[in-house]
Amino acid sequence: MGITVEQLTDLITTTQRELGKLKWTDIASDLQEYIAMQRILRKRKVRFDSGTAIQWNIMVDYVESAKNVALWAPDAVNVGDAMKTANIPWRHCTANYAVDRREIKMNSGAAKIVDLVQTRRAQAMLSLAELMEENFWGKPATSDDETQPFGIQYWITSHSSQGFYGGNASGFTSGPGGLSSSTYENWKNYTDEYTTIDSADLFAKWRRAATFTHFQSPMKHSDYETGAKYEYFTNYAVLGEIERILELRNDNLGNDIASYDGRAVFRRTPIIWVPYFESSPSGLPTNPVYGINWGVFNPVFLKGEYMAEETGKAPNQHTVSATHIDCSLNFKCTNRRRLFVLADGS
Repeated sequence: MGITVEQLTDLITTTQRELGKLKWTDIASDLQEYIAMQRILRKRKVRFDSGTAIQWNIMVDYVESAKNVALWAPDAVNVGDAMKTANIPWRHCTANYAVDRREIKMNSGAAKIVDLVQTRRAQAMLSLAELMEENFWGKPATSDDETQPFGIQYWITSHSSQGFYGGNASGFTSGPGGLSSSTYENWKNYTDEYTTIDSADLFAKWRRAATFTHFQSPMKHSDYETGAKYEYFTNYAVLGEIERILELRNDNLGNDIASYDGRAVFRRTPIIWVPYFESSPSGLPTNPVYGINWGVFNPVFLKGEYMAEETGKAPNQHTVSATHIDCSLNFKCTNRRRLFVLADGS
């Protein structure tokens, strides 16, 4: 009968295990992917130079001056107020980590298995990614909250009716950006409800939403919109069923039993799975499909305050250095009519 390595005392005492130096596995993260930080904030960010808040102009109405006239008809020139300003405040978030200089010295040379500072920074960045996911897809509970940014649920509200019924978010009677949709009917997002994930219900309503939110101004003017690019976000209950339907439509799957996984698209645009939705966060509609037009919706960062890092001595701990990672941002929508949400009403 043989013996195991663990029973060879001298071998264990004199020999290190294979350490896999400078490598480590992350099982601390709760989500499969952090959509907000990895895909949206880096790719879609817009920087403002300065200012105490974020402000933009909106034409909310027009004077009906056009008419058919007869020869020599007298003119009747009408003017009226049509312009309003919307504004949102800056919001700030931070994450941090610290290290003692003696830890760094101990974590060096032949004794170094992994980079201690790198692991501390990774923990801070993971915490920030979790917070950003919550910030982007959520909203402050009420207007009294002065810390949380104005995320998706602030700008895109759900409703059981088909059409532009996405009004003011709960807790914000003054409306998104300080403009109430009760006063300005066109300051609403598109909404609808479905009961079945199939071509007659969800897909038809999805197509309608994408068509009805495609607004184009009849006159040329300087606009905030920068390239109308839609992306569509949903949970696995919706995406998984769509992929199953695609497989049923294909008579030649071959030996791949999941040939359409990761390949579902709407109008040639990939449908994006949001792992954060699986936890059923507060306020989120049931099995939602969000249509976001990045031409009118952007994360906005104060210039120089996007993942700004600053390191200094910790107070009352002269051997400890603390690093802070800071962001000053908010989420800005210049045209709510270009956004939509479809929710499961079954």
